[in-house]
Amino acid sequence: MQQLGFDGMPTRLFSCTPSRLASYSDCPRRYRMTYLDRPTPPRGAPWAHNSLGASVHNALRAWWDLPRDRRTAAAAVGLLRSGWITDGYRDREQSEATRVRASRWVEEYVAELDPDDEPIGLERTVATRTDTLAVSGRIDRLDDRDGELVVVDYKTGRSELSTDDTRGSQALALYAVAAGRTLRRPCHTVELHHLPTGTVHAFTHTEESLARHLRRAEGTAADIVAATGRLAAGATQDEAFPPAPSTRCGWCDFRRHCPEGRAASAEKEPWVSVAVAEGQEPAGHARTSSSTASSARTHG
Repeated sequence: MQQLGFDGMPTRLFSCTPSRLASYSDCPRRYRMTYLDRPTPPRGAPWAHNSLGASVHNALRAWWDLPRDRRTAAAAVGLLRSGWITDGYRDREQSEATRVRASRWVEEYVAELDPDDEPIGLERTVATRTDTLAVSGRIDRLDDRDGELVVVDYKTGRSELSTDDTRGSQALALYAVAAGRTLRRPCHTVELHHLPTGTVHAFTHTEESLARHLRRAEGTAADIVAATGRLAAGATQDEAFPPAPSTRCGWCDFRRHCPEGRAASAEKEPWVSVAVAEGQEPAGHARTSSSTASSARTHG
């Protein structure tokens, strides 16, 4: 994908996803290992929380594909059971206990949905470009709310969320921009649906706030292009893509290849984030947090 630069020479747009941009922002070394090194360095063991998230996302996606008369809460639980991914758990007992917990989340969430309210898209890929950036991504669910598009993102993590998480999410903002441009319809509202607590956290962007997120994405892309150029010009890998050690390093797939990361944080067991006692789970169901009253139609 190319365009003409200021001097008339072809300039390649930087193609990426929001997760690719976030990877560089978190740690340039991890970005290099993920996207540039070939062959890719061996990763660590699969994470149970990724298996949990994928299982729930797949079940909710498949639920909307069912015929209208079969869209029940019980059917959603059955889809979760039949598609349950067991990678990363400590043992069979932990996997089963987590599946039971997730089944309750899904059952309660789907019970609040209107099965006649067909989404505009499920796992919908959208894309847009600027003068320097070509960004694409896949949206969990895209709704039509009174003629405007709403981006819905499912979350299954342990941590409770807030409207600040929704407002600050670059990924959601880029999805909104791309969805609006792809479908040529207004798209300003984004939502995080946190299934463990049954809460929805909505935020309605302005054109200015979406533009700020887009400019920040362009800035990160420019940093990546510059770092890649330094590497091609002879800089060492660590000069071009230095490590950014932090407490997140315990969760890194490439921890074994990073002395700084191993020193920064203790290694996490692949199943630790789902090892929550039943009594410790946050309580709550169908609560909505919104930046504006009009932006918060609850779907779970």
